[in-house]
Amino acid sequence: MTIHNLTSSSKQNPSPTHSDVDETVLDLNERTRLIFNKIVDRYLSSGSPIGSKLIADDLDQMLSSASIRAIMADLETAGLLFQPHTSAGRVPTQSGLRLFVNGLLELGGNLTDSERMMLDVNCQSQGLSFDDALSETSSMLSGLTQCAALVVMPKSDMIIKQVEFIPIEKNKALVVLVSTAGQVENRIMETPPGLPPSALTEAGNFINSHLAGKSLSHASVMLQELIDMKQAKIDDLVQQVASSGIAIWTGKNSGQAGNFILRGHANLLDNITAVDQLEQIRLLFNQLEQQSNALDVLVTMQNAEGIQIFIGSENRFFADANCSTIIAPYHDSNHKIIGAVGVIGPTRLDYARIIPMVNHTSAAISKMLAARF
Repeated sequence: MTIHNLTSSSKQNPSPTHSDVDETVLDLNERTRLIFNKIVDRYLSSGSPIGSKLIADDLDQMLSSASIRAIMADLETAGLLFQPHTSAGRVPTQSGLRLFVNGLLELGGNLTDSERMMLDVNCQSQGLSFDDALSETSSMLSGLTQCAALVVMPKSDMIIKQVEFIPIEKNKALVVLVSTAGQVENRIMETPPGLPPSALTEAGNFINSHLAGKSLSHASVMLQELIDMKQAKIDDLVQQVASSGIAIWTGKNSGQAGNFILRGHANLLDNITAVDQLEQIRLLFNQLEQQSNALDVLVTMQNAEGIQIFIGSENRFFADANCSTIIAPYHDSNHKIIGAVGVIGPTRLDYARIIPMVNHTSAAISKMLAARF
């Protein structure tokens, strides 16, 4: 599995370079590794600094508190732990969390049968469109992990099955596009003043009779050719509606770069207590609502062989929020990466449980794509 290098430079949570950590790992003996893992486990469960007495109790006094404090000091020197206050215990640095997570990846992990079944059911539901299945799956993943769940969906060049124009208010209509893959998308468009409802029906009928089975990009060109060649036996207003209805999916503001499904915003906010971090999370949500950013995340995944884990500032896109992101790509039937699914949460995550959950979800989505398309 591919893991990105460390890039943190936080003064509050100092981290050595990736190569320094690698060299440190080689020097850790079995006893030091045991204590380090105990500290990280405890910290991930409580979120509080961990003292030597607590670890000594965990080890049934196998080592004295003084011996454990000496090892903790060595781990701090190595850049794997830090002490937030003079009288406090230690917490893992970003590099320490990375070392711990890398160890989990080597060991792997398993889901419970019920967790696996709940994620699979959403992906296998035959009554849902592809988009709706992804939405339901992201909601389920958010609920199971108690994190914000993220799905990155590329906007492919969809094949038109049906287009319908529905009047919703004066000078506005809802354009409903159904693709041959079962995707259903809606957009609002402006309509010419005084346009009769019959013109919307006529525009939909014209598109469906001439452009069904065509890709959106081809339909845009073909529609203009029909109009230019006077083969479009419809009046000017209907031509204008039909052209606008296609352009809304293919123009520069169409969101073709891709978009996000984000579920469980509240889960992430509930885990944040500092006011400044709340503002950082809100800024992250604003970024995620900008569809153009979906492509940036997707590009990050293009060379991924498997699950990606970004801790704190390791990923530019999520750096300011100081969160951890666990994300995995999903593939189409040709094994091409076309999207990604994952979770966003505080750095103090239950990595051992969530990593296999995200990994299974990406595999389930890939399986759904292979079965449907």
